[in-house]
Amino acid sequence: MSRGRPFRGRAVGAAAIACAGAVAAGCGSSASALGHRACLEVSASLHRYTSVGPAATGGLASERRAAALTPLRAALPLAALAASSDGQWQALEATLSESSRVPESDLVSALEAECSATLSPGG
Repeated sequence: MSRGRPFRGRAVGAAAIACAGAVAAGCGSSASALGHRACLEVSASLHRYTSVGPAATGGLASERRAAALTPLRAALPLAALAASSDGQWQALEATLSESSRVPESDLVSALEAECSATLSPGG
């Protein structure tokens, strides 16, 4: 047995414990807080998407629209966790799950509606 293997095993074990701690910490988050965080990601995505403009064409416009998908996809696991605890987030989770199949332009209205309450002042 090489000398590095016991260390590698301990490192993997420590990483597993750290991951379990992160999951447990996530369980303590409320559905409302998770849904709000998902909507913050949605808001960032929509801001990026709409900043390109509907008539923009070319490589740069395509890159920016593609970059807008990053926060949109980051919102999905947050919305899924929120929806598992509180059904009010199920519509957001369903809409976000379509982002890999449907153009963002077709999702904008639904995403704005689903996040309007949590992102409005006092919401």
